Amino acid sequence: MRIVIKVGGSLIQDKNGKIRIKYLKELVKILKKIKENNEIAIIVGGGKSARIYITAARELGAPEALSDEIGIEIAKIHARLLISALGEVAYPKTFESLSEAVSAFQSGKIIILGGLQPGQSTNAVASLLAERLNADLLINATDVAGVYTADPKKDPSAKKIDELNISDFTKMVRLEKAKAGEYSLFDYVAYLIIKRSKVPIIFISGEDPKNILKIVNGEKLGTKIVYD
Repeated sequence: MRIVIKVGGSLIQDKNGKIRIKYLKELVKILKKIKENNEIAIIVGGGKSARIYITAARELGAPEALSDEIGIEIAKIHARLLISALGEVAYPKTFESLSEAVSAFQSGKIIILGGLQPGQSTNAVASLLAERLNADLLINATDVAGVYTADPKKDPSAKKIDELNISDFTKMVRLEKAKAGEYSLFDYVAYLIIKRSKVPIIFISGEDPKNILKIVNGEKLGTKIVYD
């Protein structure tokens, strides 16, 4: 299969901002195993560090576009970190544009991206790349087990949804979140891209990297988005 994997920044860093070295080593093992029989592209989020710098920039008077650019640079640093961990199976650089990434994908290496441009979350980048590559699957891995009826980090009564129609997913996308570093579950730009391309997408917890492999092997986990 041709697979695009979004790795949330919350998986790269813990709540204190420390890089999760042990986790990354396990993730690398899983990605190499998946690569044996599939084509892979990875998009990495900025995590806690991106939010810290974005907040500082905003408080210092930076416009949202510049704050976004700062967050993008942090995500690219995370991408470079994963490139170094993957070694020879990874394409040795990050990218400035989607077309560069698509071209590099033809090398057969695992390509790894951070952000690309202001106004796009890394979720949007992952969705665009999946569309351009005509991917068989887009896996969105975060520190949450899927899509819930409410924010599970705030509402203990929230229940995970196993399968969600795109029409119902529309209602759950929070349109008001448009500031840098403040995208919700899935921002509106990313939503519009998957809606038009109908790329198969599954939201899972990536806290155990083996979950990514389970999805690739056809096991049912997380939340699958179903198109009309």
